[in-house]
Amino acid sequence: MIQDPLTLYKLIILYMLNRVSFSLTVAQISDFLLEREYTGYMSLNQAISELMDASMIKSHTVRNRTYLDITKEGKDTLNFFGNRISDAIKEEIDTFFREKEYNLRNEAAVMADYYKSTTGEYEARLIAKEKDIPLVELTLSVPTKELASEICDNWQKKNQEIYQYLIQELF
Repeated sequence: MIQDPLTLYKLIILYMLNRVSFSLTVAQISDFLLEREYTGYMSLNQAISELMDASMIKSHTVRNRTYLDITKEGKDTLNFFGNRISDAIKEEIDTFFREKEYNLRNEAAVMADYYKSTTGEYEARLIAKEKDIPLVELTLSVPTKELASEICDNWQKKNQEIYQYLIQELF
């Protein structure tokens, strides 16, 4: 068994990221680990930070969400040390994904962000992906930051309806 709890948290994070074919958000990983009281918030952040420093995971941020992906180095580490995660913990993670994979995938596959363009307007960039393949990418120019933010929020809620509408109208 692992002597250092922080090492176990890191391996759990690597196992979770390796188990899915899409990016997970820090919040999704936190929900799993904190709800089951495996660790506290500070230890979790330390584990994520150390994994990033060691290039075992990489991150990218869109608006207020940070997405994590496992790297080749992380996969190699998991292959070498993954047997140190108990079967009970692996089963708990696998059950978590079986029950919530659709919702987790949808959260990670739908992105919306905005920025101020060189013309002075704001551009809302909206993306829906499936298995890292963009299904739709839209960029809308609007006059205010507030409107761009509202569009991004609505995209998170209504992306499936909008995608279906576009498909019906264009095909």
